Amino acid sequence: MIEVFTDGASSGNPGPGGYGAILRSGPHYKELSGGFRKTTNNRMELLSVIVALEAIKKPGQTVIVYSDSKYVVDAVEKRWVFSWKAKNFAGKKNKDLWLRFLAVYKQHTVKFKWIKGHAGHPENERCDQLAVAAYKKRDLPPDLFFEQECAS
Repeated sequence: MIEVFTDGASSGNPGPGGYGAILRSGPHYKELSGGFRKTTNNRMELLSVIVALEAIKKPGQTVIVYSDSKYVVDAVEKRWVFSWKAKNFAGKKNKDLWLRFLAVYKQHTVKFKWIKGHAGHPENERCDQLAVAAYKKRDLPPDLFFEQECAS
């Protein structure tokens, strides 16, 4: 079993944003993070899950994702995202990321567990630190889909 801890953060909504993720399986531990110059918190919450799942190289793994994002956890556990996909994400944001999520999600057996953010959970706090540090870096790349979506 692989445990995945995720968090996203942004300075403004939209504004600079980052994601942080931790993967843990037995003695193996890996931290991932990245940031963008203009994005949203929800995009970073979702991207943190995607990047973590994409980092799992062997398909068919049992994965538990711990997230403080009701947006992400409820969309998957209440199966909303599957209805959104059936309707081609009409009226929904972040289609690009949800499609990317669904592609990697089907490679594993994934269960989500919501945890309260900023409540002292060590891995959640570390993911938040990673996300904040990522968006505070200089010369962040653009979140191209988001910036194009917002421009239209």
